[in-house]
Amino acid sequence: MRTAQDILQDILDPAGLDKKDVDFPNAPKGWSRAAAAEQADRLALALSDDHWEAIRVIQACFAEEETPPSRRISDALEATFANKGGRRFVFLLFPGGPLAQGCALAGVDAPAGSVDKSFGSVR
Repeated sequence: MRTAQDILQDILDPAGLDKKDVDFPNAPKGWSRAAAAEQADRLALALSDDHWEAIRVIQACFAEEETPPSRRISDALEATFANKGGRRFVFLLFPGGPLAQGCALAGVDAPAGSVDKSFGSVR
C-alpha cells in the first residue's frame, strides 16, 4: 500500500527524477544508471562492476564534502581497488583519467585541474 509520503512525492516529482537508486545512495539529484551508461558509451567505456564501484566511491566523496580535493578522491579509489593493483588498476578502468571520466560518469563536476591536459588527466 502506498503511503501519503509516496503520493506527495509523486505530486512534487511526477517524472521521478528525485528517486534514489538504492545501490547508489550518494548519487546526485537527477543522476541515473542509464545516463551514466550513455555517457560511458560516448567515452567508449564498457562498464563493469568495478566501474560501478568506482562511481559509488566518487559519489561518496562528494556526499562527504561538496568539493573534495582531487587527492581525496584519488586516495579513496586507490584504497578501494588496492587488492587489484590500486592506482594502476583505476587507470585501466578509466584510461582518460579516473577523475575526469569517473566524475563524468558519477554525475559530479571533476575537481579543478583534473581535466586540464597538463595536469591530472590522460589524453
